[in-house]
Amino acid sequence: MNWYNYIKISSSGQNIKLWVDDERDPKDPTIQKLFGAKGDETWVKTAPEAINILKSNNVTFIDFDNDLGPPEAGEGKDVAKWIEEQAYLNKIKPLQWRVHSMNPRGVSNITSSMKSAERFWEQNKNELV
Repeated sequence: MNWYNYIKISSSGQNIKLWVDDERDPKDPTIQKLFGAKGDETWVKTAPEAINILKSNNVTFIDFDNDLGPPEAGEGKDVAKWIEEQAYLNKIKPLQWRVHSMNPRGVSNITSSMKSAERFWEQNKNELV
C-alpha cells in the first residue's frame, strides 16, 4: 500500500476491517473458505502498513496472521502489541479481532496482547478516545 492509498482510506471515515497477511488474499474464495475471510477487508501485508491504518482510528475489526515475510515487514504480534499500548493510553477505539495465523506461538502472543487491550478498553469505557 502506498502513502496515497493510506490517505484515501484513512480520510474516508469509513469503518475499516483489516486483513493482515503477506500472502493470503481475503478476496480469494479459497482463502475465504479456509481462513474465514469475508472479502471486504482492507488487505495489508506488513505491520507498518497495518499500524498506519490503525492510526486513523477507523478500524473496527482486524484479522491477524503473524508471519509477514522478511524482518522489515514485522509480525502480527507487533501490530497487536501496538494496539495494546494504544488501548492502555486510551488512544484507540475498541475493535473486534480474530487470528488466522498457523503459527501457534504467534497466535498466543497476539491473543495475549489483544486480551490485554480488551481489559484496558473495559477500564476506559467511560472516557472518550
